[in-house]
Amino acid sequence: MTESNQQIFDSAARALRDSQFRRSIGNRSHKLKQGHFFKKLGRAALWTVGVLVGASIVGGILSGIGFWGVMISAGLIAGGIWASMKFPKMKMPTPETIMKSDLKSLAGKTEIWLENQRPALPAPAVQIVNGIGVQLDMLSPQLNKLNEGDAAAYEVRKLVGEHLPELINGYRAIPASMRSKATDSGKSPDEQLIGGLTLIEKEIAGVTQQIAKGDIDNLSIRGRYLELKYDQNAEAE
Repeated sequence: MTESNQQIFDSAARALRDSQFRRSIGNRSHKLKQGHFFKKLGRAALWTVGVLVGASIVGGILSGIGFWGVMISAGLIAGGIWASMKFPKMKMPTPETIMKSDLKSLAGKTEIWLENQRPALPAPAVQIVNGIGVQLDMLSPQLNKLNEGDAAAYEVRKLVGEHLPELINGYRAIPASMRSKATDSGKSPDEQLIGGLTLIEKEIAGVTQQIAKGDIDNLSIRGRYLELKYDQNAEAE
């Protein structure tokens, strides 16, 4: 393979890798990013309408805005749309903001934070991170059943806002050349990361089941109450 062909191949590989990392790992993060995009789109539309209304008013006063007026208006619209779509940048969540976020946005913000960590992780770990995104999507509806101050809510925040970031940040602090080498424990940092992420993925799934189980238990209690009530009524008749 010639040097030119190798450069093309490397560029294509980087482009493919970047496109994979831009994909959302869950519906919650996708919705947060989509909401941010639509807000920028709305600002661009308002700016465009404002320029057109302004141009119409000036044109009515001056009996037309002429060629340069049209060009200036077009430039203002183009510049306003560019600025509206470019800024402001979406704020990237941090472990600190995840810990303080409300339960409604907790899963989405955690997913966005994880998405930004993927380029620094080995391929097997990226697959697990994608799986964590799926688990967070399943957890999110269950979190709506909790109160912000509940002990369960605190534990969930601690899991995704403290334990998960500590695991990944600890891995990233290790020099890349040492990540695949076995330590005194017999496992390499790569293996320890994969093991830790797997445990967290299972723990999130377990929390989802525990919260959902509360609803199942409540349903069973209501069912027994109804059986007891109507069975007694039937016996009385």
